[in-house]
Amino acid sequence: MRMTGENIMVAVLLAAPAAAQTAAPAPPPPADIAATGDRAAENAVRQAGDAFGSTVGREVIGIYNQMNVRGFSPIAAGNVRIDGLYFDPVVPPSTRISRTTTIRVGLSALGSPFPAPTGLVDFGFRRPGDKAAASALLLADGWGTINGEVDAVLPVSGVLSFGLGASVRRESGLDATRENSVGGTLIARWAPAPGLTLMPFASLLHQPLDDHRLSFQTASEFLPPLLPRRQRFGPDWVNGSGLDANIGVLADWQVAPMWQLRAGLFRSSRHRERQMTNLVRGLLPDRTGTQRVIVDPRLAFAAVSGEVRLSRQIDDGPRRHLIHLAVRGRSGDRRFGGSDTLELGPVQIDTPSRVPEPAFRFTQQQFDDVKQFTGGIAYEGRWLGVGEVAAGLQWTDYKKRIDLPAGGVQATDARLLLYNVTLAANLGERLVVYAGTVNGLEESGVAPGNAINRNEALPAITTRQFDAGLRFALTDQIKLVAGVFDISKPYFNLDAAGRFDVLGDVVNRGVEASIAGPITPSLSVVAGGVWLWPKVSAPGAAPGRIGERPVAAIGQRFELSADWRPGFAPGLSFDARLAYRSSETATVSNLVAIPARTIIDLGGRYRFRLAGNNALLRVQVTNLFDVEGYDLRGAGAYGPIPGRLAQAYVTIDF
Repeated sequence: MRMTGENIMVAVLLAAPAAAQTAAPAPPPPADIAATGDRAAENAVRQAGDAFGSTVGREVIGIYNQMNVRGFSPIAAGNVRIDGLYFDPVVPPSTRISRTTTIRVGLSALGSPFPAPTGLVDFGFRRPGDKAAASALLLADGWGTINGEVDAVLPVSGVLSFGLGASVRRESGLDATRENSVGGTLIARWAPAPGLTLMPFASLLHQPLDDHRLSFQTASEFLPPLLPRRQRFGPDWVNGSGLDANIGVLADWQVAPMWQLRAGLFRSSRHRERQMTNLVRGLLPDRTGTQRVIVDPRLAFAAVSGEVRLSRQIDDGPRRHLIHLAVRGRSGDRRFGGSDTLELGPVQIDTPSRVPEPAFRFTQQQFDDVKQFTGGIAYEGRWLGVGEVAAGLQWTDYKKRIDLPAGGVQATDARLLLYNVTLAANLGERLVVYAGTVNGLEESGVAPGNAINRNEALPAITTRQFDAGLRFALTDQIKLVAGVFDISKPYFNLDAAGRFDVLGDVVNRGVEASIAGPITPSLSVVAGGVWLWPKVSAPGAAPGRIGERPVAAIGQRFELSADWRPGFAPGLSFDARLAYRSSETATVSNLVAIPARTIIDLGGRYRFRLAGNNALLRVQVTNLFDVEGYDLRGAGAYGPIPGRLAQAYVTIDF
């Protein structure tokens, strides 16, 4: 009999009790290491469990991030969790809501029911505690940015406490662009009955001024000349304003011994009074081109999402069985288009543009609506010291409608059975091996600003992943994690007419590795790397039009971070980060690539007491050797990377 994915899934579920006898215990959930009242202790190098990507407070570490995991974006794919529950963010949660973020791939995805082919981004939720606490932070950098943050926990009674947060930022960007913002957050934690906790929250960020960075598009297939830095390429009226919001509620209910109900309901939205795309097109080696500004009328994006999950735990000596029943849903609405395209004439990129603001002529906008509902069952079987099995089955129903300006509706429907299976086994006290497969229905993101269908939400796509690897304990505290993966998806990029659409299929095959832990009591390291071999297939494409590598493909990426606490200077530590990336494919044809580069950052911390409170002075210089290069902003579109930047901040806990 041919074994389809569904047959394999059913077989695993039927064999789950026996398979549980050959698997490894899941790692414990991460602690809240960025809590209000304890921010002076934040240190990503010492607190990261691996090199695959994590955020602690203001620090981001690892070879992956929210926008790039194994060559794809989990944010664009919709593979996001907040406190482990499904969340569809129009805007990611602010650090007032979540000060820890974990990228879950390979073994780290075990313990997260219903994984996804692109990996998961899991935002840790900031839960107000039972004790009054506060933290304040003040930052300044060499470009003129000033940032202030304050958070507090205010217990009202034994069953009710509040978390408050506020931020003010006056930013001067790498190209002298300005962004002013003010934000506020309110979180409540209410325990009205034993075993029941409700946590409603609201977080707003208002941006009264948001300049738009300039992107450069070359006249043909060549790399542009080095681009100016610390220069605001006007006109001054090329800016916008808007409001971002995330509101919702999380609930935890211990229904009975060994029964837990978790639920989350969220609304994420972004409103823009005015938004612009600032482009220099037809850029030549002599640094001349023409400027185009695309002005959008009022834009509104909003998504309501959530999950209800019932979990049953069954303990049988050293064996533990977990069964999850879950229902997820989301509804998204987007208003886009109606833009006015302004041709501002010839420019020289070293001379800022000063064209006066014209009158804008907007046209009819488009609307899209997305609805998706998913029901699933998942099983986790763990046998302490032996191994682990995880399996899941989901049925999803997806509908998307786009109202076209000329009339009519473009419809997309999909109904799929999704599955995941992962097996892990202990081959000794120090070695765990694993293998798994998962398929998914994922979003494709939004068409970029240099596409003729800019801001259009793209259709959902089917994806699949196979991966395998190992975790080896070099010492009791240093872990080596390594794996291989194979991910396939449809390939979206600019077609010959400039429309962002499906061009073919892409397969990303790669190897990843991580070593993390304290080498000595005074020295901790986090080191990781990924070797990627992506390949595009586009049958029927014109010869030379579509290359074998996808745009933005980077073959190798390595990162080494270290933190050293000298014994002769209590409270003082030094840290360094070395990040290498190989060349990056820049155009659909593969004729242009951004050269490889290595960036080094150096920093230091001084922990001290101020008026009886814990405090931290953090100083850092990023891009120490002022390496110049290009930031890829779409196929054939470029911007400068940040130059050397010195920054410092002080954190005080109360």
